[in-house]
Amino acid sequence: MFSGIFISLVLLSFVIYIVPNRFKYIWTLCLIVSVSAISTIWSIDALFISSIPTVVDIGLDYLNYDFILHIDKLSAFFVLTVNFTVITGFIYAYKYLEPYYRIKYPLSFSIHYFSYFWLYLSMIMVVMLQDGIAFIIMWEIMASSSFMLVIFNAENRLIMKTGINYLIQMHIGMIFLLIAFLIAEKETRVMGFGALKPYFSSNPNLTLFILFFIGFSMKAGFIPLHTWLPLAHPSAPSHVSGVMSGVMIKMGFYGILRVISALQSELFTIGTIILIISLLTGLFGIMSAITQRDIKKMLAYSTIENVGIIGIGIGLGVIGMSMNSQILTLFGFSGALVHIFNHSLFKSLLFYIAGSVNHSTHTKDMELLGGLIKKMPHSAFHFLIGSLAICGLPPFNGFISEYILFSGMFMSVSGSGLYTSFLILAGITGLSLIGGLALFCFARAFGITFLGQERSARVHVAEEVNKYMLMPGYIIVSVIMLIGLASSFLVVPAFDIASVTFMNNMYEISIMNNVFHNLMQINILSGSFIIITFALYTLRQKIFKAKKVDQGPTWGCGYTAGTPKHQYTATSFSDNFTSLANPVLGSKKINEKILPADIFPEKKNFSSLSIDIFDDYVINYPKEFLLKLLKKIAVMQTGQIHHYILYTFLFIIAALLLTYFELI
Repeated sequence: MFSGIFISLVLLSFVIYIVPNRFKYIWTLCLIVSVSAISTIWSIDALFISSIPTVVDIGLDYLNYDFILHIDKLSAFFVLTVNFTVITGFIYAYKYLEPYYRIKYPLSFSIHYFSYFWLYLSMIMVVMLQDGIAFIIMWEIMASSSFMLVIFNAENRLIMKTGINYLIQMHIGMIFLLIAFLIAEKETRVMGFGALKPYFSSNPNLTLFILFFIGFSMKAGFIPLHTWLPLAHPSAPSHVSGVMSGVMIKMGFYGILRVISALQSELFTIGTIILIISLLTGLFGIMSAITQRDIKKMLAYSTIENVGIIGIGIGLGVIGMSMNSQILTLFGFSGALVHIFNHSLFKSLLFYIAGSVNHSTHTKDMELLGGLIKKMPHSAFHFLIGSLAICGLPPFNGFISEYILFSGMFMSVSGSGLYTSFLILAGITGLSLIGGLALFCFARAFGITFLGQERSARVHVAEEVNKYMLMPGYIIVSVIMLIGLASSFLVVPAFDIASVTFMNNMYEISIMNNVFHNLMQINILSGSFIIITFALYTLRQKIFKAKKVDQGPTWGCGYTAGTPKHQYTATSFSDNFTSLANPVLGSKKINEKILPADIFPEKKNFSSLSIDIFDDYVINYPKEFLLKLLKKIAVMQTGQIHHYILYTFLFIIAALLLTYFELI
C-alpha cells in the first residue's frame, strides 16, 4: 500500500511547477512530510521491530525493471537522520526566503522547491537501494539537485562558478564509484552492493576499496577531496547549507560503511589508511576554521573537522575488526554513528543561526558584527548551545559521541600490539587536540559575533528574526539536550546497528552494560548540573526582583575613552595561532609597515588572506595547466573549413592504420 502512495507522491512533485506561487511552499512541505512519514514507518520497522530488513517493491514492472528498496538497520538510521534535518531546514526556509519573493520570478521558487524535494528524495533512496545502476542514478540526481540549490543566487557570477566547480567534483566522484561497481560486476555478474562480498572473498580488497573510498570521500569531504565544501556552503542559502552539511555529506559515510561491511581481508591496512586520513582531516579542518572571517565558511571548515571525527571512529572500527577486538569495533563504529546524528543536529542549527545573522545584518563577516546578543537574544542562545555541543562539552550531545570514541580507545590500548597501540594513541591525541582547537574556534566565533560592542551600523539596525526561523532552533536544541540527558535512546540503536552490520551480532553483552551504566551516571550528573544552575538562576532573579538594578557600559579597567575598534577582531583573536600554524595553513598578511622615521605616520592599510593549500595544489594548479594546454590546442581552431576537413581526413587515416595493425 505504502509503495503506491510513495510513487504517487514522487509524481506529484512535478505539480510544483503549476501550483500558484503562494501555494508552492505548502505543497512542497506536504510532499516532504508525507514521504518522511512513509519512510519513517519503514525505518522504524527495520530498526526496532523486525529482525530482518524491510523490503519494498516499488512496482515498476511496466518498465521491465525491478525497483526494490532494501531497508536494513544501517539504512534506517540514515533515513531517520535525513528526515529530521530536511524537515527542520524546510521550516526554516519559510521566512528565510521571504525577501526573495520581491526580486525573483515564481519559476525560481518552483525550481528551488522541486530541487529541495528531489535532494531529499535522492538521499533517502541512496541509502535504500542495493542495485548499482539505480544507486548511481540517484547519486547523480542528488548531485544535480544540490547544484541547483547552491546556485539559487546565480545572478552572482562567483556563486555560479562555485556551483559548477561543485558539480564537476561530484561527477568525478561518481566516475570512481561507477568504475568500482563495474570492476565488481565483471567478476560476479552482479551490479550493486550485493556483488561486494563475493568479490572481496576471492580478490584483494584494498584496490577496490580505495576506488570506493575516493568516490564516497568526494561527497563526505575528506582531505584533499574537501575543496568544494568551503566554497559551496557559504554560497548556498542557509537552509540548504544546513541540509548539505548536516545530512548530504553523510551519504558519503553511508557508502563507506556499506562497503566496509563487505570487506573480507586487508582490514588493518584499510583501517590505518582511514584513521590517518581522518586525523589529518579533523586537524586541518579545525585549524582552517579558526582563521576564517566569514561565519558560514568557518562552519564549512568545521564540518570538515567533524568529518575527521566520524572517520576516526570508522578507522578504529575497521582496525578492531582486523584484530577481532569487540570493544574497538563496537565503540568505533557506534561512536561514528552517534556522531553522524549529533553532527546533523548542531551543524544544521549553527548554519540556520548564521543565516539568521546574515538575514538581519546583511553580512557574514564577523569583523563587522559584535553585540548581537542584545539584538538577537534567541539566536544567540541557539548559537551558544550549538557551539557548546559541537565542542563536545557536557551536558550536550557532542560529548556523548566523543565519550564513546575515547572509551573504546582507552579500553583497547592496553591489550593491543605495538602498532595498534601506537595508532590508538594517535587517535586519542588527535581527537583531544581537535576538541581543544574546537573550543578556541567557537569561543572566537560566539564572542566576536554576539558579545562586546557593535562594530558597524549593520548591528545597530539588526533585530531578532521571525518565530518561524527560530522554531527549528528550539526543536533542535530540545533534541540536543535530550541526547545529552538521556543518551541511551540514541546509543542503544547505534550499538545495535554496529553489532549487526559489522560483527554479525556476536559480542559480549557485558561490554554494552558497562558503557550504559557509565552513560547513566553521566546523564544523572548532567541533569543535576542543569537543575542546580536553573535553581541558582531562579534564586538570583527572585533576589534582584525587589532591588533596583542599574545598567552601564562594561568596565574598561579605568579607561573609558575606548571605541569598538579597541576590541579584539576575529583576525586579532586568532593571530597568534595563525602565525604558529602558517606553514600548514598558508595564510597571508598584507600590510604597510610603519617605519622608524614615521613620527606622525599616515593612514596605513592592513588585510589578511586565508587560503586553502589543497585547493591550490589539487584544484587550481591542474586547472591552470589544463587551461594553458587548451589554449595551445586552440590554434587549430582556424575557422577555415578546409582545415577541419583535413583534420577529419587525418583522423580517418589514423583509425584505419590502428585497425590494420590491430592496435584497436
